[in-house]
Amino acid sequence: MPGKYEMSAEDKTKTQKIKTAYEKRKSAATKEKGLIMVHTGPGKGKSTAAMGMLLRALRQGMRVGVVQFIKGALHEGETDIFQEFGDQAEWYRMGEGYHWMTQDPDVDKKAARMGWEKSLELMNRPDLDMVLLDEINVALRLDQLPLNKVLDALKNKREMLHVICTGRGAKPELIEMADMVTEMKMVKHHYRSGIKPQKGIEF
Repeated sequence: MPGKYEMSAEDKTKTQKIKTAYEKRKSAATKEKGLIMVHTGPGKGKSTAAMGMLLRALRQGMRVGVVQFIKGALHEGETDIFQEFGDQAEWYRMGEGYHWMTQDPDVDKKAARMGWEKSLELMNRPDLDMVLLDEINVALRLDQLPLNKVLDALKNKREMLHVICTGRGAKPELIEMADMVTEMKMVKHHYRSGIKPQKGIEF
C-alpha cells in the first residue's frame, strides 16, 4: 500500500501526462502582446481580481492606470492602497454610483462618457503598461457608451498595453475580441443571509 505521500504508479502516469501536455502548451506559447482581459459574471470578485493583477504589475515595476465607471462615488480601500505607489499608479473615480442609486440616466451617461474620455487618454499614454476599466461592462450594458467606439479603441490600442475590463453582463462582442475572459459565478452570497458589507471584504 502506498505511503501517505507516495503516489501510485497509476497516479504517476496521470501526473506525467498532465505535465507533458502542460509543457507542450507552454512551449507553443511564444508570442508576447498586450492583452485584453474581461472579468464578468454575477459573482463577487471581478474588480478584486483585477486589483490583484495591478499589484502584480506594480511590483514588476510597471505603471498602471485605473478608471472607475460606476463606483467612483463610493469609497473603497483599494484607492488608499494604490496611493502608496505614488505616480506609478493613477486612479480616476469618474462614476456617480450605481444607476439604481442615482436614478438619473443623463447624469450616469455623462459620467460614463467622461470616464471613457479619460480611458482613451490613459490608453494613448506610452508610459502606462496596464489600464483597468473598472465596471465598463456595466456602462456598455446600460448603453451609456457606444459599443462600436469602445471596441474600435481596444482593437487599435498600443500593441503591448494590457487592458482589463470588469463588470457583469459583458457584451458578446467584447468577449469575442478579448484574449482572456473570466466569468465569476455566484454560488452563495452573504448579503442574502442578512450579513452586511464588511471591512476587508467589500471595502
